[in-house]
Amino acid sequence: MENKSQLNPKDFQKVIKGKETNLYFLTNNNGMEVGITNYGGSIVSIMVPDRDGNFANVIQGHDNIDDCINSPEPFLSTLVGRYGNRIARGKFSLNGKEYNLAINNGPNHLHGGPTGFHARVWDAEQVNDHCLVLRYVSAYYEEGFPGELKMNVMFTLTDDDEIVIDYKGTTNKKTVVNMTHHGFFSLAGIANPTPTCEDVVCEINADFFVPIDETCIPTGEIRSVKGTPFDFTTPHTVGERIDDPNDEQIKNGAGYDHCYVLNKREPGELTFAARITEPVSGRTMEVYTTEPGVQFYSDNWADGYKGQHGATFPRRSGLCFEAQHFPDSPNHPYFPSVVLRPGEIYEQKTIYKFGTDR
Repeated sequence: MENKSQLNPKDFQKVIKGKETNLYFLTNNNGMEVGITNYGGSIVSIMVPDRDGNFANVIQGHDNIDDCINSPEPFLSTLVGRYGNRIARGKFSLNGKEYNLAINNGPNHLHGGPTGFHARVWDAEQVNDHCLVLRYVSAYYEEGFPGELKMNVMFTLTDDDEIVIDYKGTTNKKTVVNMTHHGFFSLAGIANPTPTCEDVVCEINADFFVPIDETCIPTGEIRSVKGTPFDFTTPHTVGERIDDPNDEQIKNGAGYDHCYVLNKREPGELTFAARITEPVSGRTMEVYTTEPGVQFYSDNWADGYKGQHGATFPRRSGLCFEAQHFPDSPNHPYFPSVVLRPGEIYEQKTIYKFGTDR
C-alpha cells in the first residue's frame, strides 16, 4: 500500500492472545494521513505539511508492532485507560470499599497500570477512509478496577485537518473512568534526533492549574497561573521558563507535567484548550475538548530512544496535551467526578486540529 509515512501494514500484524493487530490509515481531501494501530490505539503517524507544503510525521511512534509492544515509553501516543494519569498509592474507595491498583510510577498508579488499555488489542472497524472505530471490553477487576467497562473510541479525520477522538463507554457496576490519548507531538517532524520542543510557542486556555507534590500527586489546591511559569494564557515558548530554579512546581514535575483547569462556562462544553506553533516549519496544532482539564507534559524523561525509520526521541522532543479529568480525582471529592454508574454513558470528545501559521 502506498502511503506518505512509508509504513508497511504487514509490520504491524501479529496475533496476541488470539486477537490480530494491524495498521489502519485515515486520509482526507487535503492529503493529510493518519496511521493508527489497534494495539493500544497508538497513533503512529500524522502526516501534515509545513508552510511550504512539505509533509512530515508530527507524532512520535514506532514502525512495527514489536517495537510498539516493547517501547521504552509504553504510553507512546497510545490510548490510556481506564484511568489516565496518577492515583495516589494506587488506592481509592467506592461505596466504602477500598480498591488496590498496580503501583507503576514511584509510589503511585499511572495510566491504568502496566496492562492497561495501551497494552490491549482492540477490535477495529474501519468505517471508511476517514473513520476508524476501536472497541474493547475491560473485564471486571482488570488491573484492579471494579465493573466491566465497554469502551468505544472513534477516530475521525476531517477535511478541516482535524483528528476527532470520540469516546463512549458503559459499565455494569459503579467504577471510575478517565480516558485520554497520550500523543507525543513533534511539529518540527520526527528525525534523528527529533528537534527540541523548547522553541515551540504555546498557549493554554486555563487561568488555574493543579499543583503536585514531589511524587506528582495533586496537593488538592487549585492554583492561579498568574505570575508563575505555568501562565500560558498568552503565548510563550515552552523553554522560556521550563527550568525555573525558583519554582517548586517546576522542580516537582522536572519541567511541565501538570493538569491545567480549562476555562469553561459550563461543564462538558467543547472548548478551545491549547495551541502550539513550531516556528521553523510553521506548523500549528490546536486542541479542543469537552474535558475539564488537559495534562501538559513536556517529555521530561525521554533519553533519546529509537523510534520510527531511525528517528530518535531525546528529552523534551515531544509535547503532550492529554485531555482528561484531574489526576487522583477519586481521592479528591471536590474535583469533577470520574465515577461512572450502570445506566450512564461515559462520553468525551477531543479534537487535534493541524494547520500552518502562514
